Amino acid sequence: MSILIRNGRVIYGENFEVIRADVLIEGNRIAKVSKDINEAADTVIDAKGRVVSPGFVNLHTHSPMGLLRGLADDLPLMDWLQNHIWPREAKLTREHIKAGAYLGALEMIKTGTTAFLDMYFQMDAVAEAVLEAGLRGYLSYGMIDLGDPEKTGNEIKEALRERKAIEDLNSDRVHFVFGPHAPYTCSLALLKEVRKLANEHNSLITIHVSETMAELGKIQERYGKSPVVLLDEIGFLGSDLIMAHGVWLDSRDIQILARHGVTVAHNPASNMKLASGVMPLQRLLNAGVNVGLGTDGAASNNNLDMLEEMKLAALLHKVHTLDPTVADAKTVFRMATINGARALRLNAGVIKEDYLADMIIIDFNRPHLRPVNNVISHLVYSASGNDVETTIVDGKIIMLDREVLTLDEERILDGAEKTIEKLA
Repeated sequence: MSILIRNGRVIYGENFEVIRADVLIEGNRIAKVSKDINEAADTVIDAKGRVVSPGFVNLHTHSPMGLLRGLADDLPLMDWLQNHIWPREAKLTREHIKAGAYLGALEMIKTGTTAFLDMYFQMDAVAEAVLEAGLRGYLSYGMIDLGDPEKTGNEIKEALRERKAIEDLNSDRVHFVFGPHAPYTCSLALLKEVRKLANEHNSLITIHVSETMAELGKIQERYGKSPVVLLDEIGFLGSDLIMAHGVWLDSRDIQILARHGVTVAHNPASNMKLASGVMPLQRLLNAGVNVGLGTDGAASNNNLDMLEEMKLAALLHKVHTLDPTVADAKTVFRMATINGARALRLNAGVIKEDYLADMIIIDFNRPHLRPVNNVISHLVYSASGNDVETTIVDGKIIMLDREVLTLDEERILDGAEKTIEKLA
């Protein structure tokens, strides 16, 4: 299977050079990027007036939570979780979660995400939806034992069950990730066992860390140190770890994360909506920490639009530091593409020969994207997910001219409404 994209503005290479060129895809790889490619292809797409961009990597989300969108707004995190989200989640069945996963996958395809890191439960059901959708999914079961040794054993068993189910799908696009929820909801015994299993299976780990001041206080009271120092002392940190949020980090924490090669997934919309705080982005980047971008779940954002997330990230850090040069457009675009792919050990996030063919085509024939003075600036500050016209993952077109080819959109939207009616 080959695809030739012609006449577009292409965001090329690691430095995001915008060039007028054609892109030839053969199989699941980018074969050639140059002007006037004359080779035959199975599918030819005319990208005149459009921009060919790397697909976005959503480095932290909870995709089935789209079902809970708008149900518990304008609350602080612990109240939101304990009194509203967790009680509703306790009612969710495998069927409900799969309906939510389809909704999340549909939204991500339509807004230009090509790969995402997820944390929820019944992830084998989520994996089936991701496989059908054509996306790349890195799926973690959110483990919580609350210090109960019996729960510790059960959570490990469930994680390993879901790991086997996901790996048995034998897909290059769908992978299992270990996902202890957070240091304040997981015992040290659970965290140590996760580290051991991740080493044994060569798996990634994702975890929420230092999201709120309340969390910081709990860990300080329980262990007498910050969450990052605690995780460092038990040997949990490593270059295979993707830490969500990282809002409340001091200089020592940041140096520890840099030393271990930990990636931090920044979630500006969720952090603002839940009033969690502002992560020290510039200090992390200055220390050499790899920082990616995530939307968090649609119950605390309230969408999965990575284009919107880029704009929020750029604006938040400018006003917070009173420095307009912080979080410039290219830096934020890098967070949403290359940095996320690097964290997932994925040869993507770049349009260049021999990289995976994960890309999107964005329609710039729109008033809010003209004149085309600066493509990267327009994507970060002006565009929205609705401007994404075509989505290609692993060399396959999964959306063309806004029509999703892999999923039945009407059935998914109807299914989400019916699921919520059942849960009411």
